[in-house]
Amino acid sequence: MLANNYRYKVMFMMLMLAIINYIDRGAISYAQAEIIKEFGFDNVGWGMVLGYFGYGYIFGSLFGGILADKKGPKFVFTLVGIGWSIFVILTAFAGEIGLSLFGGSALTGFAVIRIFFGLAEGPTFSTINKANANWAAPKERGLAVGLGILGTPLGALLTAPIIVGILSITNWRVMFIGLGIFGIVWVLLFRRMFSNMPEENPSVSKAELEQIRSRAHLLPGEKVVGDSKKEIKWYEFFKHRALVFNAISYFSYMYVNFLLLTWTPKYLQDEFNFQLSSLWYLGMIPWVGACITVLLGGKLSDFLRRKTGKLRIARSYFTIVCLALTAACFLIIPTVNSPVAVIALMTIGNAFNSLPNTVYWSIILDIEPDKAGTYGGMTHFVANFATIIAPTLTGFLVTYYGYSSMFIAAAVAVIIGMMTMFFVNPDKSISKLSIVNRQVV
Repeated sequence: MLANNYRYKVMFMMLMLAIINYIDRGAISYAQAEIIKEFGFDNVGWGMVLGYFGYGYIFGSLFGGILADKKGPKFVFTLVGIGWSIFVILTAFAGEIGLSLFGGSALTGFAVIRIFFGLAEGPTFSTINKANANWAAPKERGLAVGLGILGTPLGALLTAPIIVGILSITNWRVMFIGLGIFGIVWVLLFRRMFSNMPEENPSVSKAELEQIRSRAHLLPGEKVVGDSKKEIKWYEFFKHRALVFNAISYFSYMYVNFLLLTWTPKYLQDEFNFQLSSLWYLGMIPWVGACITVLLGGKLSDFLRRKTGKLRIARSYFTIVCLALTAACFLIIPTVNSPVAVIALMTIGNAFNSLPNTVYWSIILDIEPDKAGTYGGMTHFVANFATIIAPTLTGFLVTYYGYSSMFIAAAVAVIIGMMTMFFVNPDKSISKLSIVNRQVV
């Protein structure tokens, strides 16, 4: 039986890579007290430090997806995994780099390192989507995507105990150096067992390959890798209304995700006077539910797909309901004063927000699996403007309007994402593509 499940080992290794990716990006939030004290950043300046990551991330996600289609996911995983690990190490010296090379500005040093760090991390999830297109059977797409992006909440959850534990025995500079070295080692291990296609991997049996390439469970118009009859250009992404609005809706998920990842530690310290020693478990709580729902969402979406035969119900309407519940939770937070109530609402809201996370990536696989990397990169490019806007805007909002305003802003972003999903109809997009492919043949 194990011989028929090598693809799940590949998915597990990608999950671990995604977890490392998220721990590395979230680590700076728990080191914020030491860094702010050493370099004298205020809330606005600190928001900018966190937001600089997004400037590189949006372009990394865009070009990384295109590169994954052209060079294969193995090449991209190796390049970016080693690349971001190097910039994690350099984060330990970012302030000194700025003071020495950029006119005595520590902020500029952090800006340069964080931008390049984001650029290197950006291709990860669009490349995972490309790998899932190559490795996952059509009936497992929701599950495969769910396993890949489980690294988002699970990595965020594990960041708190791992980083607080490291900081309790050493300083923030040693922490970044250690994280970077570990990342390089893991990428090299991953490279040894991964291949771009299951056909290229000697560990994949003939029976498993038949499962992966099976057409038995395809809906009318659905495709597997290799089905496209014409060359697809990157700009054709914008011809698909479903893909464009899907990307805009994904922005709302990313806004909530990055807001909680970057500002939760400082919020808990400033508003409720929690110490770093308490954050190892408090920082985990908002992500506990999300670790469950990110997988549950993929299973529920696949279940609705099987039962209704309608991707619009399984993907779009499912997402609309989840986002409505997310917005409700974040709108209630400013009305409560208890830290228990606040953390509970953050946890429930984040859990609802993560339910449709797999949907955004599954829609790409539903519509055009042969361009999963490129179209995944385009989707991530649009959505990842949230990695700039969420932390940077929050710095201004907190300074001038208090912490309640950051939750209201998150609810507004989610409501926008909910509304755009009404315009996403994967069934219609697939029907159009089927007609085009028949004409080409």
